Amino acid sequence: MNASSFFRPHVIDSLKDYTRQRFYQDVGAGITVGVVALPLAMAFAIASGLKPEAGLFTAIIAGFLISALGGSRVQIGGPAGAFIVIVYGILERYGLANLIIATAMSGVMLFAMGLLRLGTLIRFIPVAVVIGFTNGIAVLIMVSQLKDFFGLQVKAMPADFFGILRTLSDSFGTLNGEALGLAVMCLAVLAFWQLALPRLANAMPSTKSFSTIPGSIVVLVGATVAAKMMGLEVETIASRFGSIPSNLPAFAWPEFSWDTAKFLLIPATTLALLGSIESLLCARIADQMMADGPYGDRHDANQELMAQGIANIITPFFGGMPATGTIARTVTNVKNGGNSPVAGMVHAATLLVVMLVAAPLAGDVPLAALSAILMFVAWNMGEWHEFVHLRQFRLPYRATLLSVFLLTVIVDLTVAVEVGLMAACLTFIYRISSLSRAEHVQADAFPELAGHEANVQAHRLYGALFFGAVKLVEAIEESLPAQALVLDLKNLIYVDSSGADALLALARSCKKKHVRLIVCGLGHQPLDMAQRSGVLHALPDTDLVPNLSHGLALALGR
Repeated sequence: MNASSFFRPHVIDSLKDYTRQRFYQDVGAGITVGVVALPLAMAFAIASGLKPEAGLFTAIIAGFLISALGGSRVQIGGPAGAFIVIVYGILERYGLANLIIATAMSGVMLFAMGLLRLGTLIRFIPVAVVIGFTNGIAVLIMVSQLKDFFGLQVKAMPADFFGILRTLSDSFGTLNGEALGLAVMCLAVLAFWQLALPRLANAMPSTKSFSTIPGSIVVLVGATVAAKMMGLEVETIASRFGSIPSNLPAFAWPEFSWDTAKFLLIPATTLALLGSIESLLCARIADQMMADGPYGDRHDANQELMAQGIANIITPFFGGMPATGTIARTVTNVKNGGNSPVAGMVHAATLLVVMLVAAPLAGDVPLAALSAILMFVAWNMGEWHEFVHLRQFRLPYRATLLSVFLLTVIVDLTVAVEVGLMAACLTFIYRISSLSRAEHVQADAFPELAGHEANVQAHRLYGALFFGAVKLVEAIEESLPAQALVLDLKNLIYVDSSGADALLALARSCKKKHVRLIVCGLGHQPLDMAQRSGVLHALPDTDLVPNLSHGLALALGR
């Protein structure tokens, strides 16, 4: 396989037959997405415990790299709400220098996952686990924004859920009514813009132009102007973080301790796992949205992971934070006509121009407005209807989803995903083992067995013979006939090493008790496993027959 098949950015294929009209569509979509990304990038960085420019740097650098090198036609990369809780926890425990190293380590992992063609494995993560931690992260984001939403004076916010609640409770006496009022108004405007304005635009076409303006920008500008004109005593970006630089940072290698860095493997793995899940889920949603259009095609999961890896290796050393595919910005891109990775690159260029030209103006943005935007993003991020529909599902699904949700909120995302995957694996093993069965062939189905039941037995195996179902073979071994045992494996679709060992043990028991073992219908994977494990060598060729009828005839000497 040549190198281009391992690393082939989607932009190469997307630009074939590229027209001026498509370019104009990409530019329009890219500018719109850039405007949408501006407040989100700053808000995600602030909520993660970083300065607002970290989010802007990430949206610009990582956003450009993910679009230029990725495997999706329309996916937009940048800082994401899903990372807020993890990044805040790493910052609190290990510091900024080690966050940079952890992010770069996660980038190496992501690139390796793509290089090893592991992108499709992400799809095997159960939906209950994904919904559980997505909703859990959404709750944590909303809780973490209560401080700025209420304008509370808090010196340091802990990373754990109960610590956050305790700190908020202790600081509630410092509530700022003006900040709360501004935040509530911003939240109301966002809700109106998303829920009521589209209906109003349908009823009154003259208002349709307003619905094309992103609600987050309306809130950002409106809240900043209102706070200035009304002289509100609210905290702003400049009052907490100082002015935002109007240029990109230079490469900087952080100072860090190897004694601390060696503990970063688990946080880095969490960043890589979450980034890969978030990115590929976003890419699948984009595929579905593009399916009916003229440019609909599927993303390359492995190429996308490699692009995410490169972006996360490079961006942190230029003042950025972890990046991944972002659903809200990708959907905005598709809805506004984006049709190639050029739109994502234009989005990054738009943010760069805004930062170079208008960075000083961002200092006046009230933090209460950003907290309202983040709360609204978190609400839209959660799949709350799944809690209502839980009663429709079996207990294992409900237990997995709720345990992942509660562990994400109360304990830790890494623990939640580990427990969720373990619960899902155990549930899967149980389900498959319950679907596997052994059927004792009776004389009413095969009359030739009549009168010979004590000397000849026949059993059909269905499903998968794996470590969770070897009891089926062990039960047959405990009640062997006097003369011959016929096993019909035609309906067996899979045999693992434990299943093969069980068949070998059965063959040895039959040989020891002078019972002839006849195997029927071996094919496909079970046949391959029987050859590799030595099951076939334990049986004479004459006792391997194509079907049950031949096997019974052989056992009965006919």
